[in-house]
Amino acid sequence: MSIPVPTTSAVVLWWIPVGAGGHVVRRTSRWWELADAAVARRPPRRLFHAALEVHLDGRRFAIEMAPAWGCPPGADRGVVRTGPVGLRVLGRWRLFRYEVRCWPNGTIPDLRWAEGGSTTLTTNAKVARALVERVRDVPDLVWGRTVDATGDMWNSNSLVSWLMSTTGLDPTGVRPPDGGRAPGWRAGTAVAAAATSATRTVAGSDSTR
Repeated sequence: MSIPVPTTSAVVLWWIPVGAGGHVVRRTSRWWELADAAVARRPPRRLFHAALEVHLDGRRFAIEMAPAWGCPPGADRGVVRTGPVGLRVLGRWRLFRYEVRCWPNGTIPDLRWAEGGSTTLTTNAKVARALVERVRDVPDLVWGRTVDATGDMWNSNSLVSWLMSTTGLDPTGVRPPDGGRAPGWRAGTAVAAAATSATRTVAGSDSTR
């Protein structure tokens, strides 16, 4: 379902149902959503995972965060960063690690199940280049752990909203199709905002010296 590489630059967002192509993840995520909806006293909704394709300089960069255990060790997937799942101490084992991928001319494995069509976030080459360069700088927070004050957990959606926030793209109005949910989206924007605030504070302190 990947689109041909255009001659112009673009940052394209795709929404993929959580667990697409895998029965176990689909069922466990559904159980998690049912429990979360019951606690929040709201109707359960479908869960989605965000992924990006960046078209730049005649290449397609496939950008997403995914479990490390789903692919053969040593395979070239454009991995630029890894992090732990569940607990930081567990990250020493591959079963409890995730990968952040920025794969030149690569693929997004579950793209065939994407819903709602693609969303072009920008065609600005400068922004597209900045986003590709920022991927390796994403914090290696623990997947599944709640980000303070947000009530939202760090996960694959956090990567996308963090990248958008740190490259000048507005993530606030971006939503999954059909009223679905994207857990982790608010966590990414919050982490990006906190980092920006800290940078401004440091810069302000330096200017008074």
